[in-house]
Amino acid sequence: QVHLVESGGGLVQAGGSLRLSCAASGHTFSSYTIAWFRQAPGKERELVAAISRSAGNVYRADSVKGRFTISRDNAKNTVYLQMNSLKPEDTAVYYCAASKAYTMEVYEYDYWGQGTQVTVSS
Repeated sequence: QVHLVESGGGLVQAGGSLRLSCAASGHTFSSYTIAWFRQAPGKERELVAAISRSAGNVYRADSVKGRFTISRDNAKNTVYLQMNSLKPEDTAVYYCAASKAYTMEVYEYDYWGQGTQVTVSS
């Protein structure tokens, strides 16, 4: 089992940057793909980025390519989402999630954090 805790959200102006962290408990952290999803009010939860167990595979949604970077430090049981050139449409609650599979499907993620709010003002 994996317990996930997000941090690093906040209020930032358009064009600014934030770095989200997803800290995990459990000694099997390196066995999981970790993904960042986001959900804006009235919208479905969407996949933002995912990184495989050894970071050999990385996915980013088209809407964030060139602006967001996902990385992981298995020694620290932590995954990061560096978000640059933020836009108002990036405003959402951001969740990290863990899956045994390298997958883009939300239903295959078994463990979820509580979420962290990111608000980008124009």
